[in-house]
Amino acid sequence: MLRWLIGGGREPQGLAETGEKLLELNGHTQKITAIITFPSLEVCEEKNQLILTASADRTVIVWDCDTGRQVQKVSCFQSTVKCLIVLQRLDIWLSGGNDLCVWNRKLDLLCKTSHLSDTGISALIEIPKNCVVAAIGKELIIFRLVTPTGESLEWDILEIKRLLDHQDNILSLVNVNDLSFVTGSHVGEMIIWNILDWTVQARECNFWDPSPQLDTQQEIKLCQKPNDISIHHFTWDEENVFAAVGRGLYVYNLQMKRVIACQKTAHDSSVLHIAKLPNRQLISCSEDGSVRIWELREKQQLAAEPVPTGFFNMWGFGRVNKQASQPVKKQQENATPCSLELIGDLIGHSSSVEMFLYFEDHGLVTCSADHLIILWKNGERESGLRSLKLFQKLEENGILVHEP
Repeated sequence: MLRWLIGGGREPQGLAETGEKLLELNGHTQKITAIITFPSLEVCEEKNQLILTASADRTVIVWDCDTGRQVQKVSCFQSTVKCLIVLQRLDIWLSGGNDLCVWNRKLDLLCKTSHLSDTGISALIEIPKNCVVAAIGKELIIFRLVTPTGESLEWDILEIKRLLDHQDNILSLVNVNDLSFVTGSHVGEMIIWNILDWTVQARECNFWDPSPQLDTQQEIKLCQKPNDISIHHFTWDEENVFAAVGRGLYVYNLQMKRVIACQKTAHDSSVLHIAKLPNRQLISCSEDGSVRIWELREKQQLAAEPVPTGFFNMWGFGRVNKQASQPVKKQQENATPCSLELIGDLIGHSSSVEMFLYFEDHGLVTCSADHLIILWKNGERESGLRSLKLFQKLEENGILVHEP
């Protein structure tokens, strides 16, 4: 039986602060495929915080976030639910499998589409005008929700448009801001879309090699394994989209519409999850069991002398690239204006680190295939907090006296 450890509840002490296990939720018989929170509406007096989990056992379970109690289980699915999304303003949630279903808080099925695909919906996001975007294989399908009106009390979901711009299966789909959303595919294509009219704003297909190529598909077959260029995850800030591409990390500037920094071999295996931290920092985890922290820095200048190549060049290892000593002008043509520098390496897991949660005030929680959940703390911040508590204790006991 699969067990999930989740920190939550009204008390401030818990997993994110002390590493203590608060709740253990038992119910699914196979692996978890999606998890999402379902907050109460602000107008509701009774604050009933729910957690929804989907599993390969073809069920969705609703849990009470405060008690860990199983509220209800939905078992009428004909396929595995791979993704969940909550539309809080409508107080509904959607499940994506071989079809797309719309549910209310009481778990009543409001409407559903016909069978869409045997491969199923891999990702869902909400966009304006009561629409959602579903990733199914190589396609993006735009659906519009029809809400009840005075003339009709029925819900409905209508297919509006299909976007066929990707060459291979879509692995990643996220909202970037109020104007755009972004998709990434198995062969390394990244497309940025206008969120209102669904047109292509920008496209990047050569993450693995910034220089122009004669034939994208030929380059993939000759030089790269598909997993080396698959886009597994995105994160973003006001200026950039950060992409986990194969074993590497890439920073794509939305205004310049180009890659401004990269680490082609940030990890020894595929990067599975990334997140933006404060102060232009980025955190990533990989199948190789590593968790690394990076900082986006602007390059001061491009020197003409030879430079070391390879992942370990920052530590002084690696051979000198003889081709690097080219004229400065030629370097500047293909150079990226920024760099991703490794500033931290968290060692603790012995197997693939699947994902993590970052809490700005409490630290980082990583989840691995070795069945460990590890809570990491910011050492500098914790040291400062301990010193502050010590001084406060000394003052309370009258040991520490401030001189006038």
